[in-house]
Amino acid sequence: MPQHEQHPTTAAPRRVLVTGSAGFIGSHLAHVLVQAGTTVVGVDRRDPATDATAAANLSPLSGQPGYVHITADLINCAIEPLLLDADAVFHIAGVPGVRPSWGPQFGDYLASNVLTTHRVLEASTRIGVPRLVVASSSSVYGQTANGASVEADRPQPTSPYAVTKLAEEQLCLAYATRPNSPSIVALRYFTVYGPRQRADMFTHRALQAAMTGQPLRLYGDGRQRRDFTYIDDVVAATIAAATVPTAQGVINVGGGSNASLLEVINIVTSLVGRDIQIQQDRARSGDVLLTRADPSRAHEVLGWRPRVDLHNGLHAHMHALAAQAPNYSRAA
Repeated sequence: MPQHEQHPTTAAPRRVLVTGSAGFIGSHLAHVLVQAGTTVVGVDRRDPATDATAAANLSPLSGQPGYVHITADLINCAIEPLLLDADAVFHIAGVPGVRPSWGPQFGDYLASNVLTTHRVLEASTRIGVPRLVVASSSSVYGQTANGASVEADRPQPTSPYAVTKLAEEQLCLAYATRPNSPSIVALRYFTVYGPRQRADMFTHRALQAAMTGQPLRLYGDGRQRRDFTYIDDVVAATIAAATVPTAQGVINVGGGSNASLLEVINIVTSLVGRDIQIQQDRARSGDVLLTRADPSRAHEVLGWRPRVDLHNGLHAHMHALAAQAPNYSRAA
């Protein structure tokens, strides 16, 4: 794991609901909370009995007495029983990805990212949950200039996915103005990476290409820049968003390592000790040239700063991949 300073500790919630708990971010969040003594109810529509990725993501939670897993789809299941006695809801569930959001799959994005969130908001209000933390995305900013994005910037989403994340965010903020609604924090995550990352994400694909010798498909010229944010840092910010009493509104979670895709390829090549064969392809609709977070509000409100740099984060990600597939050829 990366060698870095530990984040300041805040008192862990006593009992929470984590939606999307079989996913990348949700499974890490649930595990850290359970380790801190929180009772976690996790819900995900992916069944670990039949979905290999869900099973792998949930394996660190297997047998943990503080974790209860429910396989259900939030679009139609009873949500109130999941919320009973909860101090907070971490609403991480949703359909990710820019490219598939163009076309016939948009209905699933709308249902999973907007309609489901509405049901969670309604149930949380009825039950009286004090705090709701929702996973938003840096994609709501759209194309930006060279400066860092601040939360007050006008959103300009450039993909159907980003439109649904902005709608989800705005729906939550509208509910936050109503009496008896939970206090709400919407976290705009910037390019989260690390162990158990989705296989279609760039850092995972770059590491896999270097470790297996398979080609890497690169969309565009590789000069696109992203704020790569390590999963441990994201989890720390997410827990702080539920436990800091004054936290509310939109908060950027990013700013750790701004790098181009070509720079990521260079780091991966040096870590693995093997060149990557690149297959160039045209840029994808909805991809932006730059994401860069201004993390000032996260520091001021949550007491949070990213701790893991890109080199150490990719090193940890590489070793996790190697542990999953020992036949990968890699440098020691």
